[in-house]
Amino acid sequence: MIIIPAIDLRYKKVVRLTQGDFAREKSYSDNPVDVAKKWQDEGAEFIHVVDLDGALAGEPKNLDVVEKIISAIKVPVQLGGGLRTRNDVAGVLAKGVTRAIIGTKACTDAGFTKALVDEFKEKIAVSIDAAGMGVVAAGWGIEVPKVANQLAEEMKNMGVKTIIFTNTIQDGMLKGIDAKWVEDMLDAAAGTNVIIAGGVSAIEDIKKLKEMKRPNLYGAIAGKALYEGTMDLKEAIKVAGEKT
Repeated sequence: MIIIPAIDLRYKKVVRLTQGDFAREKSYSDNPVDVAKKWQDEGAEFIHVVDLDGALAGEPKNLDVVEKIISAIKVPVQLGGGLRTRNDVAGVLAKGVTRAIIGTKACTDAGFTKALVDEFKEKIAVSIDAAGMGVVAAGWGIEVPKVANQLAEEMKNMGVKTIIFTNTIQDGMLKGIDAKWVEDMLDAAAGTNVIIAGGVSAIEDIKKLKEMKRPNLYGAIAGKALYEGTMDLKEAIKVAGEKT
């Protein structure tokens, strides 16, 4: 399992939201490139970037910042937020993004997702943002008439190789993961690489994930915990990589 630091972009700054609420936003840095370098220097193998402005607008809004991040670091970057057309996806991949993350369109347009997977293969990841077993989209502003495990099964059958599950109820709360929810999601997406987000708040959460001993648990995204100092990235990477 790898630990993936998150860089959420809003007006070209690094911010964190609480439970996806834009009214509960906290800014951490005016220099996303420096933040990306810091996480790389501390051992990150991958960086997770979210264009929050893009998620709201339905199209990428911070690509200039993303390009600067990619140019400044050597580790791969996955990007989500506002990628809702084939050209948007092709464009960010051409700029050096390793994985393009589809969220809203994956929930609402199966044909679009299948076409992307057929064309770009493992470079497409799907983000399933869950409120309990329900699913939300469009910057978490709308509910989707599907349940998370059902959507995961659909994505797996389309050939999606990487699925990112975010527990929106736990996200930004610094209260720890919901282990039962994580295991349910891992079951639903058996056969894919699963990345867990939302509630990864302390080293204890990394240990809990490790103790599950699930072969499809590929990684965990850490955001607010790193910025608030409740979890040290170097230590988290060390614990995640230890044999059990």
